[in-house]
Amino acid sequence: MAHILLVDDDRAICRTLNHHFQQSGHRVTLGYTAEEAVDLAAGPDVDVVVSDVRLPGRDGMWLLSEIKAGRPTLPVIMITAFHDFETTVAAMQGGAVDYVAKPIDLDELNAAIERALSHDSQEEGLVIGPPGGVTTQIVGQSTGMKQVFKSIGLVAQSRITVLVLGESGTGKELVARAVHNASPDRHHPFVAVNCAALVETLLESEMFGHERGAFTGAVTAHKGKVEQVGEGTLFLDEIAELSPRMQSKLLRILEEREYSPVGSTQVKRSKARFITATNVDLRERVASGQFREDLYYRLNVATIMLPPLRTRACDVPLLVDFLLRKINKDLRKTIRRVSSEAMECLLSYDWPGNVRELENVLMKSAVLERGDALTVDSLPLEIRQLPKAPKALFEYECDRPLCSLRELERQHIQRVLTGTNWHKGKTCDILGISRPRLERRIREFGLVPPRDERSIE
Repeated sequence: MAHILLVDDDRAICRTLNHHFQQSGHRVTLGYTAEEAVDLAAGPDVDVVVSDVRLPGRDGMWLLSEIKAGRPTLPVIMITAFHDFETTVAAMQGGAVDYVAKPIDLDELNAAIERALSHDSQEEGLVIGPPGGVTTQIVGQSTGMKQVFKSIGLVAQSRITVLVLGESGTGKELVARAVHNASPDRHHPFVAVNCAALVETLLESEMFGHERGAFTGAVTAHKGKVEQVGEGTLFLDEIAELSPRMQSKLLRILEEREYSPVGSTQVKRSKARFITATNVDLRERVASGQFREDLYYRLNVATIMLPPLRTRACDVPLLVDFLLRKINKDLRKTIRRVSSEAMECLLSYDWPGNVRELENVLMKSAVLERGDALTVDSLPLEIRQLPKAPKALFEYECDRPLCSLRELERQHIQRVLTGTNWHKGKTCDILGISRPRLERRIREFGLVPPRDERSIE
């Protein structure tokens, strides 16, 4: 088994994890400060480091940089209670192979250690570009969004082509901008092009430029977005809508880094980094002959999947807070709180338009409000007339005057499963636990769905 260096100033956590790792057959060395851990990590027999971010004196990010300077291939897993976007991306950029949030899910930590000990994960954690300079508007703490944050930190390190997948309104351009802003080339331009917004001839000119007289109305030469972006990032949204001709031209620039402006025989070189996005299944388009298979493989080098809002209910309050602050500034409003009834309606709605629809609803509601509170009366009719979420989902009591914490846990998991109609994805988000942990609890407590309900994955 592995030799794990565990670094945390919380001695209770160290004792718990030490016991857990030893039961799994691992050998554990404990360190309580970053300075102490640097010397311990220098030992050639340490296989993986698990370190808290917040430490007395030097922090875990300093420890990470010191370890990577001395032993670049030693895998480091960061753990912290502060699982925000910036910290996650900084950790992944700094060379961490994974990032686990507190309270620690032991199943998630075990899986992270297994990945860290594999050869692929060690390569994945190597630093290719310098960290820092991350700014973003991405909000979330759900399991799905934590994975998005990790992916952004990893793919930003190099100039590989990235494919962002997700339903309309999930924030695909925000992810593309976050990748660019976290990259070593963030000082170069970021340019976005909507492939569905222009007809083929105009799109070709917009992307590759044109010479004077190339077509009617081309009275002057024009530099395309590929040339304008230089060594920066070109984001192509709705990539599935490209015509066969444009697919061919994009394939050429990805393979050969060459292109020609419309009406010109001159061959130009491109150093742009390409990030593309779509809300459709490109594999289905390939199977139907609507999308080139060779182009699909060129685009799908690294993939970031954005989860729909309906699968991450725990992010709704965070998004509401973030968006209302933005709306207050834009509309000069003073909305300071959301009534519990309004929040229940927002949590109960499925949000087919995702975050974009949520922002639109909040903006319309804020306009109607005269005070400092957003109430249920200002919400659109289709949202405020939804059936209320079961009270048991938010409030519960022990069935007996006195019962154990384990019994309370069983009752709470049962009630959340019932409240979500046994939708396991939503249940995990509400409980803040991983899928393996939920499955284990269901087995341990002998929980079964009602016969008239089907478990939704």
